[in-house]
Amino acid sequence: MDKISNLKKIIINTLDSNKALDIVSIDLKNKSSMADHMIIASGTSSRHIQALSEQVLEKFKNNGITNCKIEGKDSSDWKLIDGIDLIVHIFNPEKRKFYELEKIWSELIPKEKVII
Repeated sequence: MDKISNLKKIIINTLDSNKALDIVSIDLKNKSSMADHMIIASGTSSRHIQALSEQVLEKFKNNGITNCKIEGKDSSDWKLIDGIDLIVHIFNPEKRKFYELEKIWSELIPKEKVII
């Protein structure tokens, strides 16, 4: 198993064991050059979202991704943890429904638009 697949499993297990809701993994290969995978999850409160983001950041760092960071530190309803090849979004359920990232990134993208 490659390093990214293994790390993806670790992050999903971390989110699940810390009571994240509706965890979804999306393969971004052939859709974007920004990352290979995206994981989206929901937290139950601003404190829960913050704790989840810190747990994920810790797992990235423990697995050799030392230059990762949390975006949205001042936000109480959304965090993005940038693990270079693996991006993790943690939302409150209302914001997640509003942005519909699963719908956007799960759709097939014509090859002409992948290059953009």
